[in-house]
Amino acid sequence: MSARVLVVDDTPVNVKLLEAKLLVEYYEVLTAIDGPSALVVAEDHIPDIILLDVMMPGMDGYEVCSRLKSNPVTAHIPVVMVTALNEVRDRVRGLEVGADDFLTKPVNDVALFARIRSLVRLKRASDEWRAREATAVELGVTDAAQNGIDQNAPGSVLVVAEGMYDRDLVTETLSFQGHAVELAENDEQALSLAKEKDYDLVLISDGNRDQDALRLCSQMRSEPETRHRPILIMVADNADGRLAKALELGVNDYLVRPIERDELISRSRTQISRRRYEERLRENYTFSVNAAVTDSLTGMYNRRYLESHFERINARMAEVGKPISALILDIDHFKNVNDTHGHEAGDEILQIVAKRIQSNLRGFDTAVRLGGEEFVVLLPDSSLAAAAAAAERLCLSISETPIVVSSVDAGLDITVSIGVACFLAGESGLENMLRHADAALYEAKRTGRNKVMIANACTSLPDPGEPVHDTLPSPERSTSPERVAG
Repeated sequence: MSARVLVVDDTPVNVKLLEAKLLVEYYEVLTAIDGPSALVVAEDHIPDIILLDVMMPGMDGYEVCSRLKSNPVTAHIPVVMVTALNEVRDRVRGLEVGADDFLTKPVNDVALFARIRSLVRLKRASDEWRAREATAVELGVTDAAQNGIDQNAPGSVLVVAEGMYDRDLVTETLSFQGHAVELAENDEQALSLAKEKDYDLVLISDGNRDQDALRLCSQMRSEPETRHRPILIMVADNADGRLAKALELGVNDYLVRPIERDELISRSRTQISRRRYEERLRENYTFSVNAAVTDSLTGMYNRRYLESHFERINARMAEVGKPISALILDIDHFKNVNDTHGHEAGDEILQIVAKRIQSNLRGFDTAVRLGGEEFVVLLPDSSLAAAAAAAERLCLSISETPIVVSSVDAGLDITVSIGVACFLAGESGLENMLRHADAALYEAKRTGRNKVMIANACTSLPDPGEPVHDTLPSPERSTSPERVAG
């Protein structure tokens, strides 16, 4: 995996050494010799990861990291502090200002490159979600994911206790921080619980256990329910090979024994807050996708969805020689309703009509609000007679019960006119089908409304099927469609 790495160190020998190692692994390398220049390079070139020395004159690494994380342009760039400092308080301080890891010089190459690959992979996945969110925010369909997220709020943590001799320290420390901690006594129970419950973090201990902790990590990364769950693994000191393998498998972070309380608190808090942020990104994306293809008032799909959905249905039905029918429904005299009772009443009527349409369709039919008071229903594998019968059923279901709205004392008698078009799949595009249905709709309006009309082009279509309800009256057929208002 290639990536752009920024190396920041005030000692030229250290810069050259790290640069040489990175170039051998085919990384693109940027360098800076002090904090201020590092901030400039980071903002101008947006590296995939920053290797940052701590002990630098003027502006030390802690301040540089803090400034990077407070700048929206550079806040999501992973930072690994590389330093001769090895005290717990130094590591915790680095984590508190936003560093993703803290490696002690001389750096083990296996650990270094494993951590670079892991953090770059996580960053790129997050970058993709942020790019999607940025588009949704620009279109005004959602807010930024950071809005409303409490970075320090406690979370739910699953601790896999098999072989964990730090079990009491871990559970007591996290519980004292307000986290809801649950224990799993073995890997099978852990996997089952992680699938069932939405934990914010899973802690797994490696070593002194009957089963392989890395296999459990691998299983969690392969299951859809746990694929995005943060995993923090606890490893023995000098277990660089195991740690590198864990990071390659997708583990998010690690603790080295003996476990220090403050480091446990800091790393857990970081993973929980990141998980919530990424979940919000996914939720925003799902919301924005739904907003792009659904009508906000009725909850129905919109025309954009209809266009792409029709292509898929048309291709599938064409393979087996089946027909596709389309209905266009228009609420009769809807302008008068708005003028008399107001647009709020009109909106309520649209919502109720939409519900009645959806409640009278098959599970694989598609209802769409085309715009204004006009709706479309797509009926795959539906013969002309069946489509006409479905249209009659819809017409009756809307007209037979008055619609009650909040601003009017008595129920309102609402009716619809419906145009029906039917073609063999593959013989007509969506626009042509809607044009014929639209012509039939306006003939229904011209000849009295509250009725169903069939497009001329469909009257000679072979009807291989039977009507859905053969007791319904036969629909009238159009002979000279013309457009009329309302």
